[in-house]
Amino acid sequence: MRATWRALATWPYEPRPRGPSLFRTSWDGSLKKLEDEIERIAGDDVVIGIVCDPGEISFSGALKAGGRAKVRHAGAEVSFELPGRGRVIFHTDAYPSLHANLHAIALGLEALRAVDRHGITSSAEQYAGFAQLTAGGADPRRGRQLVDEAGGINQALKRHHPDHGGEARDFADVQAYRIQVAGGQA
Repeated sequence: MRATWRALATWPYEPRPRGPSLFRTSWDGSLKKLEDEIERIAGDDVVIGIVCDPGEISFSGALKAGGRAKVRHAGAEVSFELPGRGRVIFHTDAYPSLHANLHAIALGLEALRAVDRHGITSSAEQYAGFAQLTAGGADPRRGRQLVDEAGGINQALKRHHPDHGGEARDFADVQAYRIQVAGGQA
């Protein structure tokens, strides 16, 4: 599967209670299962978002070090184009490892496909809600606006930090802009 991996500055979804991973599969086996499920429903342009440093992802969009990449959060977000539905997004952090969360998404896709297989839908309507979700990840352009409003990066980080009453999404956007500036991409 040709997927583009992308670094998320923070986990943009409500955290879930974590349970133990019951899956007994290899990293390659989980990625193959995910690939098979996406191909079976004619998904295209796969993007996998994980919370990690941008350096864990190569310039080509591949994950470095396979399943041994250093992540700051175990959650996984998988999005892809689905014919007739647009971009659909699936995410979870219900398990303690990135590997387990990717495998859970693959199993979820298999279960959704079973709905069609058993004849209880007629036009893949089980995917409609997932097409309404927006992709997670921080927006450095919005972060720049927040920095400008606050009068500087440090001020924006303080103003929008969740520990000081700020919104996590705003803080993530400011962080993404700070990372972009540090990398000389602003």
